[in-house]
Amino acid sequence: MTHAPRRIDHLVVAVHDLDAAGLFYEKLGFQVGTRNRHPWGTENRLIQFGNSFIELITVGPNADAIPDHAPGRFSFGAFVRDYLSQREGLAMLVLNSEDAKADAARFAHLGIGAFEPFYFERKGQRPDGSEMHVAFTLAFAAHEKAPRAGFFVCQQHFPENFWNAAFQRHANGASGIIEVGMAASDPQMYREFLSGFSGGSAEAGTDGLSFKLHDGSLRVTPDSAGNAELQLCSFAVRVPDLGTEARRLLAADVSFTANDRGLSIGPETAFGLSIRFEDAERRQ
Repeated sequence: MTHAPRRIDHLVVAVHDLDAAGLFYEKLGFQVGTRNRHPWGTENRLIQFGNSFIELITVGPNADAIPDHAPGRFSFGAFVRDYLSQREGLAMLVLNSEDAKADAARFAHLGIGAFEPFYFERKGQRPDGSEMHVAFTLAFAAHEKAPRAGFFVCQQHFPENFWNAAFQRHANGASGIIEVGMAASDPQMYREFLSGFSGGSAEAGTDGLSFKLHDGSLRVTPDSAGNAELQLCSFAVRVPDLGTEARRLLAADVSFTANDRGLSIGPETAFGLSIRFEDAERRQ
């Protein structure tokens, strides 16, 4: 059962040192926002594109404020805390939602998410330093064989306050997230779950499964280590000039490899996940 494919809303990248991660992404040519604090114990910094963003996140000093998971309730803070107790990396995949309450009901009907929708709001800052108000409702999905991969959809209630062209000007010219990579020993095990979550039909290839989204895709490849659990492991962004980006990475002493798919930075360098830069023209 599918509906219209969603788009990538954002990625949750869990790190131990938020400022060190921010500095790393700045070396890659991204504009990284200031620190935001959540009342449930986490803190983040955002990298925003036209309709998607990367959320660098960590557990703040008020970790005692993190609520535990409960029947029917997914604790965002607890998931990040528990993830960081084991590793850094791409912890959660977030797609867009026009109606998170309806999506929560849909996920329950599909058997992929018996969780109450989660509403929250916070204050933020515009580029000129003035205060703004943003609010979101989240609907979570889960697979029992993917306990360390988080999935939810996000409904923006004040998108005019959140999305801002001034935050989207990156030195590397990056314009959006175009692919999220996952790995599992048997990608077919997650076919129905990911189709229901994303709204995209699975396409089988020689290297696993892919799910076409609106202006992007999800890809699940066989895990070379044979891990059965589904892991979120990489993302790709489009940039206008790979040569310029390669020179930037060399100047910043950031290790990378180049092949016909673009420039790739490995998890040993990029806080537990792989990052790939692709040519914007090649994707069109």
